[in-house]
Amino acid sequence: MSTVAATGGSKAVRVIGILSAIAGLVLLIAGGVTWGMVSSQLAEENITVSEDAAAFGGQQVTSPWTAFAQADIINEHALKATDGKTYAELEQDDPLRATAMNASFLRASLFTSVVAFGVAALVMGLGVLFVLVGYSLWVLAGRKVATVVDSRPASPVSGTEPIKA
Repeated sequence: MSTVAATGGSKAVRVIGILSAIAGLVLLIAGGVTWGMVSSQLAEENITVSEDAAAFGGQQVTSPWTAFAQADIINEHALKATDGKTYAELEQDDPLRATAMNASFLRASLFTSVVAFGVAALVMGLGVLFVLVGYSLWVLAGRKVATVVDSRPASPVSGTEPIKA
């Protein structure tokens, strides 16, 4: 004779699922706010991608792509102005050293914004992942699990009987 025993899911796992989903929403919002703040701060600087840039020429710098394009063309302009020499390669008393230094600082600032955009995107991606994992845990922990229990007495097995397949 067989019986079926139903057991409910774990309340602790459901709570962990809810907490994970909430953490995911917080990460998603925080990443979005960070992306928006970096974009608006760049917009307030009124930087426009140089027309001779490889991409996005004439567009305002408000995204990681436009910031990267502007940083790249700044490097080209600085190297053209210094005959291909970097700040470190110029003599200390060379008047072009200030141009190379300013270009280097501008590029570093733009690359910092590119990194900030990347971190914001990573955080938003993790937020989505946390929401999905939390929801999955919540759903799975709430399901009833059915277990079939065989209540027949076990038959003794002797070592001389052949195994039947």
